Amino acid sequence: MSTLSASPSTEASSGARARRVDMKFEAVVIPVADVDRSKEFYTKLGWRLDADFPFENGFRVAQFTPPGSACSVQFGTRMTSAAPGSAQGLYLIVSDVEAAQADLVARGVEVSEVFHAGAPGAQFAIDGSGRIHGPDPNHTTYRSFAAFHDPDGNGWLLQEISTRLPGREVSSLDVATLAELWQ
Repeated sequence: MSTLSASPSTEASSGARARRVDMKFEAVVIPVADVDRSKEFYTKLGWRLDADFPFENGFRVAQFTPPGSACSVQFGTRMTSAAPGSAQGLYLIVSDVEAAQADLVARGVEVSEVFHAGAPGAQFAIDGSGRIHGPDPNHTTYRSFAAFHDPDGNGWLLQEISTRLPGREVSSLDVATLAELWQ
């Protein structure tokens, strides 16, 4: 967690600009109807179970993290008023969409064929309209997809990204490697 070196009131009274604070998007809540069924599904995907905490008051939270991701999904009971299955357009970034799609199929997940959008936004069309079969012909980064749903209908998109837009690069080095480099 990052902290500010001066309190907001001190900075405001001195006229200084507020310091930027890092904010890391770490979890998103997805609405599900059956926690145990969802746990089985996300386990089948090969995602890491980080937590499953039931409480006496009926609240329960389960958290899963996809391989290589800094962001997790949470679901449970009494976590959201959103209707089960209403989360759509949840992106999973992959370096090879065809390999990721094949991995999901091998795990028994019903996943679409790889496609590219024939028109802007076609990847979000629930009925599949505007999607063209196969990856982007040039394998242009950001343009090839596959889609799947969890048991409640929450919609996931695999998106192939091989080169990030400027300023969006992500280091492939893990924390241990970075620590070694700083020594």
